[in-house]
Amino acid sequence: MKRNRLGDRVLHLYTWLIIVWLSAPIAVMILFGFNDKKSKSNTSWQGFTLRWYQELFSISDLSTALINSLVIAVASTLVTAVIGTMLGLALGRFRFRGKGITNFLVFVAISTPELVMGSSLLSLFVSANMPRDSFTIIIAHVLFSLSFVTVTVRARVVTLDPSLEEAARDLGASAWGTFRQVTLPAIMPGVAAGAMLAFALSVDDYVVTSFVNGSTITFPLWIVGSVKTGIPPQVNVMGTLIFGVGVLIAVANFVAARRRRT
Repeated sequence: MKRNRLGDRVLHLYTWLIIVWLSAPIAVMILFGFNDKKSKSNTSWQGFTLRWYQELFSISDLSTALINSLVIAVASTLVTAVIGTMLGLALGRFRFRGKGITNFLVFVAISTPELVMGSSLLSLFVSANMPRDSFTIIIAHVLFSLSFVTVTVRARVVTLDPSLEEAARDLGASAWGTFRQVTLPAIMPGVAAGAMLAFALSVDDYVVTSFVNGSTITFPLWIVGSVKTGIPPQVNVMGTLIFGVGVLIAVANFVAARRRRT
């Protein structure tokens, strides 16, 4: 019993150390959003201020980069959510020729290094004489996040009870009506989780975007480009707000899921 208790305590301590280690960069980012920067460096604490929240959009290039990232993320998420939901539903519910190779390609896309994906997409766009801009970034983000949505939705679909859809059809519901009133609400948690994951992957992507962006600058690209001249405190503030919105969405989704269960 004593050995078991000691092991449990060590495991709990180890778990909390990992949580602290992972949370430390986020805590530093939030803290330095309130740093009263008086010199070029923003790496040392120089006093508390709310100035950077008031001057959040004072750097026009940074604001444009953030807007570009959000617009691209929303557009790619919408496309990915629709296609990924249909693909996940097909893989989880139906049997068809080529299903095995489709499953294989889905997981290959997840395991493909971003460097390989970015360079291959660059070769594709150059060969097709496509100008690299926001549109090519959206295509790239859809391609690398599609598999994540598909896998998430597929995992939800395989747990559904087919008798619910059969009952709806027996009661006179059409195929579309059954999908809209029974299937879609049942898989919506998976769709929402996949969409949030796709949005997060799009917002913070640097490697693939750097290959296909052309003259379009996104939030991660702007941050990396500003390292030599000094990262302004507004970057920490924007990162804090993005993190805060993500936490609120996750909490809202958790609360909604608990209400559905009860």
